[in-house]
Amino acid sequence: MAANLSVNIDAWNDGDPIPDEYSFCNPADEGHITMGANMSPAIGWTGAPEGTESFVIICNDPDVPSVIDDVNQEGKTIPADLPRVDFCHWVLVDIPASVTSLEKGADSDGITPGGKSPGPTDLGVRGINRYTEWFEGDEQMAGSYGGYDGPCPPWNDTILHHYVFTVYALDTASLGLNGTFSCREALQAMEGHVLAEGSYTGTYTLNPDLR
Repeated sequence: MAANLSVNIDAWNDGDPIPDEYSFCNPADEGHITMGANMSPAIGWTGAPEGTESFVIICNDPDVPSVIDDVNQEGKTIPADLPRVDFCHWVLVDIPASVTSLEKGADSDGITPGGKSPGPTDLGVRGINRYTEWFEGDEQMAGSYGGYDGPCPPWNDTILHHYVFTVYALDTASLGLNGTFSCREALQAMEGHVLAEGSYTGTYTLNPDLR
């Protein structure tokens, strides 16, 4: 059984709302949403066990509607009892064992149409988040979205979305993944290598009735 890492994000208390500057979309008085600052949060962790060779960060939203027909549609709402699926917002692997924190904005300091490049960086190896799928077919935004891209839940959703930032300590220095891997592929590659893990959660909504 994996040991526990202690994970901390200074910008909000564990379980509390995520400030707007860390989101991809912010609420707007007209048109419901506007683009956000999309900053990656400062995140740190302690308690890595002996034998740790690298770290992985994954941020996942498990509250995304499984059916998107009514997403952001005027006059409609997404019911709370609709089945939900995962949406990956951040996957960064092969973080050196000597690194135990990332500064604010280290893996995103704004919105990049077409996405930030996946693959090796000074921080580790970026995978792709699910905005890669979401923007398929969009002439202005389509591309491979590497690194962190923050919350943008449907403005007509009737539930809060939860964003779970999990850090894993691994017994291998590299998972051998290239830059087009997903959260799911990273989790599969990590199987049998996790020494410890810990999570920190924030919530976000664009529904004015829930803010």
